[in-house]
Amino acid sequence: MSETRHDWTKEEILEIYNKPLMELLYEAATVHREYHDPNTVQVSTLLSIKTGGCPEDCGYCPQAARYHTDIEGNDLMTVQQVKAQALRAKASGSSRVCMGAAWRNVKDGPEFDQVLEMVRTINKLDMEVCCTLGMVTENQAKRLAEAGLYAYNHNLDTSEEYYKEVISTRGYDDRLQTIENVRKTNVTVCSGGIIGMGESVEDRAGMLVALSTLNPQPESVPINALVAVEGTPMEEQEPVAIWEMVRMVATTRIVMPKTQVRLSAGRTGMSKEGQALCFFAGANSIFAGDKLLTTPNPDVNEDMELFKQLGLNPQRPFVKAPKPETVEAEDSRYQPLGEKPKWSRPNHKIQRNEEAKEKAKMARGPKAK
Repeated sequence: MSETRHDWTKEEILEIYNKPLMELLYEAATVHREYHDPNTVQVSTLLSIKTGGCPEDCGYCPQAARYHTDIEGNDLMTVQQVKAQALRAKASGSSRVCMGAAWRNVKDGPEFDQVLEMVRTINKLDMEVCCTLGMVTENQAKRLAEAGLYAYNHNLDTSEEYYKEVISTRGYDDRLQTIENVRKTNVTVCSGGIIGMGESVEDRAGMLVALSTLNPQPESVPINALVAVEGTPMEEQEPVAIWEMVRMVATTRIVMPKTQVRLSAGRTGMSKEGQALCFFAGANSIFAGDKLLTTPNPDVNEDMELFKQLGLNPQRPFVKAPKPETVEAEDSRYQPLGEKPKWSRPNHKIQRNEEAKEKAKMARGPKAK
C-alpha cells in the first residue's frame, strides 16, 4: 500500500505534477485503486442556505457585497425548505448535502440555532451533512458535531503566499485554526482550493503541501477550476485547461491517497472525456445539481448519464466514516458562549479587488459612494 505521508515538500510535489502525463495518470490511478473503488463516486448536493451580502473581499466570489454581480441575495432558508431540497437531492442519487452560508464566521444566536436544526433534520434522513459557514470556534464546532454534522468545509483556496493576492479581509492562519477547531470533534474535514486564479504551478504545489502536511489529512479535498464571474476582480481570467485540472487531480491523489478528491466548480466547461480523465486520475467525488452555490453546474441527469457511460456508481452514505448520532437541542451539552473571537483582518490592498469595488460603486450610482 502507498504510504500516507505528512512531510511532502514543494519540490517533491512539483516533480510529481510535472511528470509526463501518461506516467502521472498511471501512478495516480494505481494509488487510487489501492484505497478506493475506482467505479464508485461520492455525489453531493451543494445548497446555498444564505446567499450574498458577504463582507469578505475574496477575488473569485460573486457573493461579496462589495462587488456588483447578478447574484440575488436571500435570507437564511427555513428548516422545512432545506428538508425539501435534501429529499429531492436524495432521490436524485446524492448521499450528502452541503449547506453553504455567505458568512465571514459563525455567530451564536437564532440563525446558528436554525442551522443546527437543519443539520439534525438532514442527518435523520440518513444523508451525510456538510456545512461551509466560514470560521468556527471550538465550541461552535462541537455544537455542530453534536447535531450530527458529518463534514465541515473550509477551503485554503491557494498557497499561503498567493493567498495575499486573492483575499485581504481574513488571514490564512484563521483558515488553519478553523480546521484545527473542527479536528477537536468527530466531524470530518473537507478542504481544498481553486486553480486558475492567476497563481503559478508553484502555488498549486504550495497549497498541496499545506493540505497534505495536516495530520490527519483532510478526508475530502475539492479541486475547483475558477468560474470567472462578471463583476468580480477575476472576471477576465482565462479558463483553466483540462490538462491542468487533470494534473492537479492526479497530483492530489498521489500525495493524499486516502482522501476523496472532489471534482468541483468548473465542470460545466469540461467535456465528458475531460471529466472521465479526472475520474481515472483519482477524482472520486462530485457536486450534482444545476448550481454550485451561485455558479452553473451540470444537470444531475447529465451526470447520471455520464456515470452510466463510464460504469460508475454513486457511493452510499457513511461508507468512509460512521453516521454521527444526533443530540436534540434540549439535550445539548454545549451552550452558546456568545464568543467574539478576534479573527484577523490583514486589510492590505489588492489592486484588482479595489478596482472591482470602485467599478461596483459606479454601477450602483451615487448612493453607493
